[in-house]
Amino acid sequence: MKTILNLAITAAIAASSITAVHATTLQEAVKSEVRSDKNKSRDEFRNPQQTLNFFGLTEDMTVVEIWPGGGWYTEVISPVVAEKGKFVAAHFPSGTDVGYFNKHLPKYQAKIKNTPALSKTEITEFHPKFSPDMAPAGSADMVLTFRNLHNFYMTSDEMMQTTLDSAFKALKPGGVLGVVDHKLPENLDAEAFRQSGYIKQSVVEAAAKKAGFKLVASSGVNANPLDQAQYEKGVWTLPPTLALGDKDKAKYLAIGESNRFTLKFVKPTL
Repeated sequence: MKTILNLAITAAIAASSITAVHATTLQEAVKSEVRSDKNKSRDEFRNPQQTLNFFGLTEDMTVVEIWPGGGWYTEVISPVVAEKGKFVAAHFPSGTDVGYFNKHLPKYQAKIKNTPALSKTEITEFHPKFSPDMAPAGSADMVLTFRNLHNFYMTSDEMMQTTLDSAFKALKPGGVLGVVDHKLPENLDAEAFRQSGYIKQSVVEAAAKKAGFKLVASSGVNANPLDQAQYEKGVWTLPPTLALGDKDKAKYLAIGESNRFTLKFVKPTL
């Protein structure tokens, strides 16, 4: 009888351990070995846990990330929502003549395929011109874009607007749009700096409002007052890119990554 009881207790402990392994919290995901040391070294500037808490991420959400690149945020978000929600990577479109897309989409696909903790990631294609639907209409609880909206803006206002319109369409009523991007000071000429990688917060707010969103909160969690946003190679002058190579490298490393706005919008319920 005592042996049976001990076995039962052991089984119960084992079951609870299995549950704990499968239930990945945001804090656990940020510290996980799924993330490379190189990616973790950027946490000082990108603050993934604080940023995602600000946006209101929960484990039961369907989350869409626009153009997740190499998967920096995928490694954090996908494991959190894997059991009770869904992570959708709205990545580059296939079948175009854009070399950058054709190079990096297969790399991301291979990363998902070869990383068990990310295996439930669903990959879709998104581009304002080629593939304008990042997810089925009304399917997402949250759409996120990290240091990315400026890419569409650099092409045209229309490209950025179409991206925000698509995000609005993908979200459920009450769903959240989270935006982090490189902040251009409001006193600088927006057109003169369009190709710099920086974008004015006011420009993003106006475009989001036009798409139908309501701004509900902003955060300084990703702010960097040392960044003046005026460099020879734009935002890529700063780390991690360091586009000027060894030229003034110590200076730019001391500044750190860019000054960023962090904005939370909602799709109204009515």
